[in-house]
Amino acid sequence: MMVVVLLSVMMVCVLLMDAMVESAAEFDPYKVLGVTRSASQSEIKKVYKRLAKEWHPDKNKNPEAEDMFIKITKSYEILTNEEKKASYDRYGQTDNTHPYGRGHHGFRHNFYFDESFFHFPFNNKGGQDFANSKYTLHFSQYVNEVVPDSFKRPYLIKITSDWCFSCIHIEPVWKETVQELETLGIGIGVVDVGYERRLANHLGAHQTPSILGVVNGKVSFFHYAVVKGHLMQFIEDLLPQRLVEKVTVKNNQEFLKSWHKLNKPHVLLFDQVPSVPLLYKLTAFAYKDYVQFGYVDQGLSETADLLRKFNLNTYAPTMLVFKEDVEKPADIIQAKGMKKHIIDEFISNNKFLLAPRLVNQKLFDELCPVKQFHRRRKYCVLLITGEEESFATGNEAFLSLASDNTNDVLRFAYVYQRRQQPLCDVLLKNKDSTLPQVVILERRNGAGKILYKPVLGGWNGSKEDKHKLLEELERLEKDPSILNCDAVLPELNNELTSMFLTRWIYTAYDYLSEIIADLLHNNWREMMPLLSLIFSALFILFGTVVIQAFSDSSEEKQPKTKAKEASNAENGSPHTSSTSSRPPKKNFVEVTELTDITYTSNLVKLRPGHINVVLVLTDSTKNILLSKFAKEVYSFTGSLTLHFSFLNVDKHSEWMAAVLEYAQDAVQIDTDEEEVYSCKVDYTGYVLALNGHKKYLCLFKPVYTGEDLDSKPEEEGGGSRSRKGMTRSRSTSLQIHHKLDRLGLWVERLMEGTLPRYYVPAWPGLDKITVNK
Repeated sequence: MMVVVLLSVMMVCVLLMDAMVESAAEFDPYKVLGVTRSASQSEIKKVYKRLAKEWHPDKNKNPEAEDMFIKITKSYEILTNEEKKASYDRYGQTDNTHPYGRGHHGFRHNFYFDESFFHFPFNNKGGQDFANSKYTLHFSQYVNEVVPDSFKRPYLIKITSDWCFSCIHIEPVWKETVQELETLGIGIGVVDVGYERRLANHLGAHQTPSILGVVNGKVSFFHYAVVKGHLMQFIEDLLPQRLVEKVTVKNNQEFLKSWHKLNKPHVLLFDQVPSVPLLYKLTAFAYKDYVQFGYVDQGLSETADLLRKFNLNTYAPTMLVFKEDVEKPADIIQAKGMKKHIIDEFISNNKFLLAPRLVNQKLFDELCPVKQFHRRRKYCVLLITGEEESFATGNEAFLSLASDNTNDVLRFAYVYQRRQQPLCDVLLKNKDSTLPQVVILERRNGAGKILYKPVLGGWNGSKEDKHKLLEELERLEKDPSILNCDAVLPELNNELTSMFLTRWIYTAYDYLSEIIADLLHNNWREMMPLLSLIFSALFILFGTVVIQAFSDSSEEKQPKTKAKEASNAENGSPHTSSTSSRPPKKNFVEVTELTDITYTSNLVKLRPGHINVVLVLTDSTKNILLSKFAKEVYSFTGSLTLHFSFLNVDKHSEWMAAVLEYAQDAVQIDTDEEEVYSCKVDYTGYVLALNGHKKYLCLFKPVYTGEDLDSKPEEEGGGSRSRKGMTRSRSTSLQIHHKLDRLGLWVERLMEGTLPRYYVPAWPGLDKITVNK
């Protein structure tokens, strides 16, 4: 019985797949447009214009006209996009041409049918040889290993599943990218939802394939085409800002001299590329707690003096590490092929200053590790001093002694007594507390137990003090038992807590940037917890008391508002008599300029059902047309779905030509096509109703009624000529003013849905500005 059920299920699956293949095969963009695969873009464009005009639903009454017009538009969109065209030529499918709908819940699979359709390697997860156990992630592994490690290096994770044909499609790009990213030290992971659905839900991945990055424990989704360049840029964008500082001759000294304040060595990378290499950014991220990183672009004229100062050539990248001496590098490395393991070794050997200040317990543990066995014994030479100028001479002498040290067993460090008072009280107990004081100590266990010996006589940096300390260190090397005092040290105060506010601001900035990126990509499922929290807080903050207070104040102002509107009507201001379903909510019209900044939010990402009414104007006609435009559309400002903008055609005439190219039958321009492309057409006074979601526009062409000019009767003979002269002198302002005479009736038809619609395959970009000639 079980065998029969399994066979039935398999037969149903095969039939469904056959139906999908047949449905996909029915749509061929080349056949729809009637072009060959070798057709040029200009030929495709020419055919599309002819077919779109022929099959437009407003002109062709054939019942199949609308479906045919959609197929024509879709075909044109595929064949004019290089990535979609290449995908169709290779696989017969694109991301937007699936012949079936998405599921209502669960994981979505994007299917690509090719010659390997009936060859599924079921023994491999995700049906891929490349996703082996080396990259497979499990929930516990992610929580215990990946998340903590993401504070040192970013992770790139792919979400896949069995029967995911899109996963097979992106596999070559994924494999090539992963091979390069691994050499840079980036963590790679693969999650199979068939085996790790819990981890996939934890990551917020609700479709396959999905690619995401993890940095500092935060998950960010990849939203672009799966191309190697996009993936590399995605990794670079995941890294926090301000990791590497650009250094020139102007800020070189300021950058290097900050070692005392930051208590870190400073590393400078000299290279010829203008942007900071990704490998260097990753290194800066991994060692951000130990080293401050700077980058010098050798191609800039401002950096030539630095090259001469440090006697560097420009043939290979060079790294210099500076410690307490800002004039002379403590270490240098130069190599044409700067590999990750070479850089890691170089940085690891220079993680600390020659005599760093103990600012927290973490630094103390790394600088003076606990004794584990005889070969790893480390002694810490600690100077207890103060921050005042009177201690400067002794501090410099101690630093000079640390600079001459070549014994790896000895580590030099210092503390400020005022900042580490509990530690200093233990070390100076029952001793002469005169500062500065040098103490030699060895840590015995992680609980804070130490053996130590103070150097008698204090420390003022004299030759006698140096000689006395060196003698003690020589005795210690021969006889460790001279450390005859023991104590239990308290945990060090964290002096970096004063920087908490700055770090919080930087973290908040990065978090807000991530929220904005998610909003732009409509990643609502991941944003729901945050949005719920925000709306709950707003509801509590602006509760019924605040709403009631505002409503009371609005009732008091209502008589004044009516009186003000009456006076405005007498002065010729816009009035509210209209057929609009909602009365205007404001006594003014809010009109925003359509620029490259507002283009995405006001058009491309406009919410479904919303329309942006755009007035086309020039610099010279801006004031006249905006005033007339406001009067014509004022009565429609109560509509929640209408937005009003204006477009300066002096800046964006190329965009206008590109958009109106899809509505040539409505424009009815008498000039030839070359004149259209040369941007000589006067678009002043045109109004476009743009539906960004459904990708169509409605067009209002200027209509000059000439009411003011014809208000007086025409005279015969010479009077007619004088009349024409007067017309020329007044026509500029009057004609422009009357171009929008019938706009109110047109907006009414727009609201009724009776205007003809002109569909566009894709909105052109608004990033180009036409240069006025």
